[in-house]
Amino acid sequence: MILTLAIRNLFHDRIRLIVTLVGILFSIVLVAVQLGLYLGARKMIIDMIENANGEIWITAYGAKSFEEGGILLTPRERHAALATPGVKAAVPLIVSFAEWRKPGGGSTNTVVVGSDAEDNGLRAWNIVEGSQKDIEAPDGVAVDRSYLSDLGITGIGDIAQIERGRVRVRAITEGIRSFTMAPYIFTTLNRARELLGVPGENASYYLVQVEPGTDIERLRQDLASRLPNTEVLTKAEFRDRSLDQWLFSTGAGVALIGGAILGLLVGTVIVAQTLYSSTKDHLNEFATLRALGSSSGYIHKVILAQAGMSAVIGYVLGMAIALTVVVLSTHTALPIIMTPGLAVALFLLTLFMCAVSAISAIMKVTKIDPAMVFSR
Repeated sequence: MILTLAIRNLFHDRIRLIVTLVGILFSIVLVAVQLGLYLGARKMIIDMIENANGEIWITAYGAKSFEEGGILLTPRERHAALATPGVKAAVPLIVSFAEWRKPGGGSTNTVVVGSDAEDNGLRAWNIVEGSQKDIEAPDGVAVDRSYLSDLGITGIGDIAQIERGRVRVRAITEGIRSFTMAPYIFTTLNRARELLGVPGENASYYLVQVEPGTDIERLRQDLASRLPNTEVLTKAEFRDRSLDQWLFSTGAGVALIGGAILGLLVGTVIVAQTLYSSTKDHLNEFATLRALGSSSGYIHKVILAQAGMSAVIGYVLGMAIALTVVVLSTHTALPIIMTPGLAVALFLLTLFMCAVSAISAIMKVTKIDPAMVFSR
């Protein structure tokens, strides 16, 4: 009977129902897009760190993120790391912003990533055209498909110039994007040094691979004591630092989360106003139920059921639109990510929003005097 009353109240005024669903739908789409953008940005920021094969990063002092390594490290730091018990390998990486000069004229900023595949440190992944061997060929580089137009090229075989030398696109990746909007350019370690003019065997980072069974934190402390002029960070620490630099120091993450909160508040207000108005229009009916002996709890359940059904219908419609937006953003520079966890969280958030919205209506019903039915 509770569901029957809730359904009749909900569908009695179709215009009011549409307004309620639009409010919920708007809220879900806005929250989903904002949080999806946050997850997409987070993934882009940490992708390089997560795909690197190493538990500890040796960086120049004050390195802010993967792209901003700071002062170059020397071979001395690498030899000191290799001499530390528990260290299996110290893989050198070159990472630096560089100017890409387009074949047809003009230029754009890129991030050159130099690493040798045999070191098993950091290599291009999701290669859809060409291969790792092709990248090792003379002048070979790999770029991501989503940045082809930005780089002024069409695909495999195109030639461009990076800083001091020419390069040829020999491999194409899929889904490796940069939060800075500067495309990643993968190449070998020595070629990256040549292009960027890095002297000797210097490197931007040393990626430390540890022996099985080694205590990571103890090894990090040992390395830090041996390398006082560098910073020694675990993968998690370097990941968190990069996130803090790009998402929170710049305010981008706060803006995305703030937009999600705003969408939630707007949806709550619209649903609350609609439920309150609907309850007010049915006060006489609720008063009749009270006069017939229905408890306040029974009427409260009717209102909550009405809010719950609004939440389910609105969620289904909102998620349909949100998933469409997610699909359309797949091949853009800033894709929106929708995970199962986020979808569940959005559903629970929608139920919570509608439950909170029902409070104003419940408070109105609580004040009903059953005697008012006899004055009609």
